[in-house]
Amino acid sequence: MQIVLFEPEIPPNTGTIARLCAATKTRLHLIEPLGFSLEDRYLKRAGLDYWPEVNLAVWPTWEAFAATLQDPREAVLTSARQGRSLFEYAFNGRESLVFGPETRGLPDWLWSKSSNRLRIPIWGRVRSLNLANAAAVCLYEAYRQLGTV
Repeated sequence: MQIVLFEPEIPPNTGTIARLCAATKTRLHLIEPLGFSLEDRYLKRAGLDYWPEVNLAVWPTWEAFAATLQDPREAVLTSARQGRSLFEYAFNGRESLVFGPETRGLPDWLWSKSSNRLRIPIWGRVRSLNLANAAAVCLYEAYRQLGTV
C-alpha cells in the first residue's frame, strides 16, 4: 500500500498523513507542485518527530510518479462523490491511494486516465472529509481487509 498526495496544499494535513504513514509503515508520495515548503513549521509540527520514520518520495509530475507503477491500475483515485464505495472495493495490497488537493480534488484529466476509483460514503450535509481523515479511513480499511490490523 502507498498513499499519494497530488499537489497537496495544506501543510498540517500533509504532516498528519506523514505521521499516519510512519505509524503504518506505508510509503508516502507527494506530487508537485506543493502548496508549501517541506521545511514548513506547520508541516513539521503535524508530523511531530516521526519524519525520520516516513518513507517519503517527492515527484515533479504525475507522469514521473506513474512511471514507477508496475500496473497503472494500481493507482486508486479517491473522491468525495465519484467511484464505488470504499467498503465495496476489494484491496489486494498493491494499491496507491491517490488523494487530490484539498480545495479542488483531482483534476478531470487524471480522472480520465483511470476507472479505478473509490469514495468514502458521506450521508450527512458535509461536502467532504478532511484530507488526513479521508486518508486514514481508506488506509485502515485497506489494511483491515488485508488482515494487517
